[in-house]
Amino acid sequence: MVDSVYRTRSLGVAAVGLPDQYADGKAAKVWQLYIGNTRKRTEEYRNWLVPLLRQHGCVRVLDVACGTGVDSIMLVQEDFKMVSVDASDKMLKYALKERWERRKEAAFDQWVIEEANWLTLTDDVQKPGDGFDAVICLGNSFAHLPDFKGDQSDQKLALHNIASMVKPGGILIIDHRNYDYILETGLAPQGKNIYYQSDLKQEISTSVLWVNNKPHMVTLDYSLEIPQPEGVQSPPETSKFRLSYYPHRLESFKELLREAFGKCEQSVFGDFKPYKPDQGKAPCYFIHVVKKTA
Repeated sequence: MVDSVYRTRSLGVAAVGLPDQYADGKAAKVWQLYIGNTRKRTEEYRNWLVPLLRQHGCVRVLDVACGTGVDSIMLVQEDFKMVSVDASDKMLKYALKERWERRKEAAFDQWVIEEANWLTLTDDVQKPGDGFDAVICLGNSFAHLPDFKGDQSDQKLALHNIASMVKPGGILIIDHRNYDYILETGLAPQGKNIYYQSDLKQEISTSVLWVNNKPHMVTLDYSLEIPQPEGVQSPPETSKFRLSYYPHRLESFKELLREAFGKCEQSVFGDFKPYKPDQGKAPCYFIHVVKKTA
């Protein structure tokens, strides 16, 4: 309904089911270039995530937003037993390619990659015993799920399914952009992407769609300057694509997590540092760590 008056995604992207905003293949290809070398992550990110998982005794980890595999690859290299899923086959092909190229390494040979949908996750993923030690959903991935019904029923179902994959005593690590700041200012907070080391020259413009005086969607238009291959003398190519997100506010998302988990312990980090509401600089991302206590 909203999409009939406001284009929420790049042309060629499917409009039914759980929307795959990478279905045309173009965004997936450019996103892989934007991420850069999948074997290199920001040290701050690696040094936050890996010790956190080890602190909680995690071995078996489910990545429910695998995408091109960038987070999973990092964790496979750190000897975690990974199961990685995504709803986009166009994104997964990059993860599958990496696994094939490194199949002679035991950790990569054992890496499980499947296509799965958050709304049918319990049918799509075989849960080991009473669940995974940890589930991760990072890179602002969960916000891709829209709320076209207007009651967040799809978000609630997806989070319930994700929570069901976490074993008692296990953790979920899930993030979203600082949409509170975006909705208040119309701009994203200043700062580099905390997850990726990208050398591409980029511009990102932000739009907010309001429906009945409520924020319904945030759209980011990416413009990336892609350098030509070595030896090609023509100017760099500019690639543009659009991705849309549901703008989760911090407090309302914490409540959604409480509903999904029931008894749990929650911690919130802003760009990998413990978040304080009265802190000075606005973080670019909020990262929630939820421990299932029952």
